[in-house]
Amino acid sequence: MLIKEITNYLEHFAPIILQESYDNSGLLIGSYDNEVNKVLITLDITEEVIDEAIEGECQLIIAHHPLIFGGLKKLTGGTLTEKLVVKAIKSDIAIYAIHTNLDNITGGVNSILAEKLGIINARILKPSNQGLHKVVCFCPTDHMKNIQDAMFMAGAGNIGNYDNCSYYSTGTGTFKALEGSNPFVGKQNLLHKEEESRLETIVPAYRLSAVIKAMISAHPYEEPAYDIYNLVNNNNTVGSGMIGELEEEITAVKFLMKVKKILGTTYIKHSKLIERPVKKVAICGGSGSFLISAAANQNADLFITADIKYHDYFEHTGFMTIADAGHFETEQPVKELLYSLLKKKFPNFALQISKINANPISFL
Repeated sequence: MLIKEITNYLEHFAPIILQESYDNSGLLIGSYDNEVNKVLITLDITEEVIDEAIEGECQLIIAHHPLIFGGLKKLTGGTLTEKLVVKAIKSDIAIYAIHTNLDNITGGVNSILAEKLGIINARILKPSNQGLHKVVCFCPTDHMKNIQDAMFMAGAGNIGNYDNCSYYSTGTGTFKALEGSNPFVGKQNLLHKEEESRLETIVPAYRLSAVIKAMISAHPYEEPAYDIYNLVNNNNTVGSGMIGELEEEITAVKFLMKVKKILGTTYIKHSKLIERPVKKVAICGGSGSFLISAAANQNADLFITADIKYHDYFEHTGFMTIADAGHFETEQPVKELLYSLLKKKFPNFALQISKINANPISFL
């Protein structure tokens, strides 16, 4: 199988355009046209993980965290990153990262974390207000259904838990076909009037190109007329963190003990425990302290994330408990998520989850 077959699928699920500006997701080492027979899935890339790939005859490592964040000006092995890059290249191992683009989607990092922790009705905690468009096209009324279906198949028309969402109205379109044209209806150099439908639908930015291509392909006109509007609506399927509810109320200490066991955390740091039972829980795998206010504004009883600073624990004391369950620990379910996604898509392809504990933090 070619690397691009795997990465095309992953990027359809978690489009690269959704990564944060500081990130470096995508293929970092290797060629999309390289053939691979086995893939190793990991959270982080260390020398031990590369050795594991070599021993397991894996030609591609898929990691959550990028090996290369900033630019590399030389490859002398003078830094750990340089050393690992050189080793991967010499061993003919390709490296692919799927990081914040997987964090920022429904069905990604926070969805699998919510599932592990028993959080139901999970939804995006801080939806994105960028990257949504409205596409309006004009077409003969009797061709609208085909065009509509083609646009939906390409990724248009999704609003929250609804799909195939659109609006249409009818009216009269006019045009005059000029010399060199080949009009579907009407004649050259004569003004033509046609009953047409105005079809409107929502399209996320990462699907826009595919939707426009599908619309044009299904449209009978030689020169389809269409408009693209930028929207500032929240995109509730894309954004940071998640929030949901527990099936039953539980004390904060009992739930945190459950979290500790499920994630294998050595200890959980937390602010003052709220006295009321916990029902609504917000989460963010990895570094999520920037979402503390968003969790409080949605009346979360408990917010679980990692890399919380000292002064953050003072916020919302008595109203919401803030807990740091570890960066590695809150993101490790990613390995299981990637394995299940790829196994479902490519059931006969060889996949291996890394057995290396790449957590760089130890505890006395």
